[in-house]
Amino acid sequence: MIVYDGTKADFLKSVEQDAIAAEIEENIYQKMHRSTARNEFRSWENSLLYMYKVLNDSEIPIDAGIAIEYNIPQTSKRVDFLISGYDSSNKGNVVIIELKQWDKMDAVPGLDALVETYTGNAVRRVVHPSYQAWSYSMLIKDYNEAVQSKDILLSPCSYLHNYRRQENDPLDESQYETYLEEAPAFTRGEVEKLRDFIKKSISQGDQKELLYQIENGRIRPSKSLQDSLAAMLKGNKEFIMIDEQKIAYEEIMSISKQSQRDGKKRVVIVKGGPGTGKTVVAINLLADLTAEEQFCQYVSKNSAPRSVYQKKLKGEVRKSSVDNMFKGSGIYTEAPLNGVDTILVDEAHRLNEKSGMFQNLGENQIKEIIQAAKSSVFFIDESQRVTIKDIGSIDEIEHWAKKQGAQIYYQELISQFRCNGSDGYLAWLDDVLDIRQTANFDMKDIDYDIRIMDTPQEMQHLIMERNCNRNRSRILAGYCWNWLKQGKNDSTVHDIKIKDFEMSWNLGNSTTFAIDESSVHEAGCIHTSQGLEFDYVGVIIGEDLRYENGRIITDFTKRASTDQSLKGIKSMYKKDPEKANEIADEVIKNTYRTLMTRGMKGCYVYCVDSKLADYLRERL
Repeated sequence: MIVYDGTKADFLKSVEQDAIAAEIEENIYQKMHRSTARNEFRSWENSLLYMYKVLNDSEIPIDAGIAIEYNIPQTSKRVDFLISGYDSSNKGNVVIIELKQWDKMDAVPGLDALVETYTGNAVRRVVHPSYQAWSYSMLIKDYNEAVQSKDILLSPCSYLHNYRRQENDPLDESQYETYLEEAPAFTRGEVEKLRDFIKKSISQGDQKELLYQIENGRIRPSKSLQDSLAAMLKGNKEFIMIDEQKIAYEEIMSISKQSQRDGKKRVVIVKGGPGTGKTVVAINLLADLTAEEQFCQYVSKNSAPRSVYQKKLKGEVRKSSVDNMFKGSGIYTEAPLNGVDTILVDEAHRLNEKSGMFQNLGENQIKEIIQAAKSSVFFIDESQRVTIKDIGSIDEIEHWAKKQGAQIYYQELISQFRCNGSDGYLAWLDDVLDIRQTANFDMKDIDYDIRIMDTPQEMQHLIMERNCNRNRSRILAGYCWNWLKQGKNDSTVHDIKIKDFEMSWNLGNSTTFAIDESSVHEAGCIHTSQGLEFDYVGVIIGEDLRYENGRIITDFTKRASTDQSLKGIKSMYKKDPEKANEIADEVIKNTYRTLMTRGMKGCYVYCVDSKLADYLRERL
């Protein structure tokens, strides 16, 4: 959706009459049914005066198309400014300009494409403006059929009209070089350079024709995107399906195609415990539905699995198209009805009610996902709900599916491909943690390498040893130690201290703890490991899980204050102690169950509480 469109002549006239911001405001109200904040109105007035100056050049065609605030389909993102026309070879071209009012920014070392600047009344970390312009252009290129079929060129750039560029400016740091090459950044005093950039792309006007084509282009993945994803998946043994994984996959493919044919909304609930292949099925569906020209997205609440799968699937492929297929669960608050063909929700038990950084957007993530897709698939294990805000349950999914008139289908994954293929170990774990009673009182005749270690050093030594071959062993811990702010990116700052043992939490400047070469020297928590698997895991059980008076007890007061998993539990305890203890008990036990089922071949456990260690040894 384009909020404002016209020719260059129309735009110049509206700016000269001081009417441009009011026209945009009125269009937003008419098209989006929302009012405009005063600071946003003022930013249009300011930035568009600078664009008036840039376009006030006779060599830029007077009938070139101008669009302001183009809403990229299926997202809440809006491109600030577009100019359309034809180049000297009569090829369609659209210049994408990301406008910024910043006057200062700092580079953020070690974090790809991030900068720090004052915006939204605070100093925040945001993406580099060149990355933003480039990523928007890639999103349009990858999913807009008109851009693909009519071979329309997209030329992104950014314009920081208040920013005075200095020698060795942070804007130009070497870590941003790739994005600056793809989308140059123009700053205060560089009007001529920006004009030259526009004139290279547009030498003839188009009377807004290209803007019309983009606005009305069908959403579908590009052929190159389909081919690249299929090629990346081919031969990757981690994503090969067997047994009921293949059955679930075929059923879901059929259901999804049926929704494409008849337009009826369908919801699939896929139930499966740790290691049953939920992600394997999801990734295969993502590749093959994309190959069928569906607009398909893989969604997870937790960013860690998305980051790892993105990296694995890309291999040597440059960071680009694949990013647009992997999304967080909170992006659908304003998504149009049935705008996505199929949404695949991994770790659906982790979905929240509200979205956004401050949990103040939308109504319910399950409702919004079902609403946004013709068919939606929820992969769920209710025993992996590990925070107070996790609302993902089969009942909740059924509730929202029925409210939207969707037909509901069920699949179950049973075969165990983690923990040495041992269903017995999982049953023993449920029994020993007092999650549910099972027949597996001990580990007799169960083939899985589970050991209770005397010291954390012994556990660490064993994990380091196991990691040498394939870089697939990691140490994980319950969140009972604060993540020290001053050492978030320094592994020599040790957050976890147990007697003479010290270790750092995983570093804040990496999103791929599970596969980083050096991260074996750090401890991951539930948030960096859920949804992922390793060969061996070492698990440190903190004081939030103990053995007292002949029973397993949980203690939420021993959780770190920096952990958000149980945020609000103390207030809840004052009002309703029984409910608070019940919720905390479930979260803490599920957390350790999840950590202790990340290892395919073995799990080595150190307990801070010696009585718990003795009890676990007895139960082995």
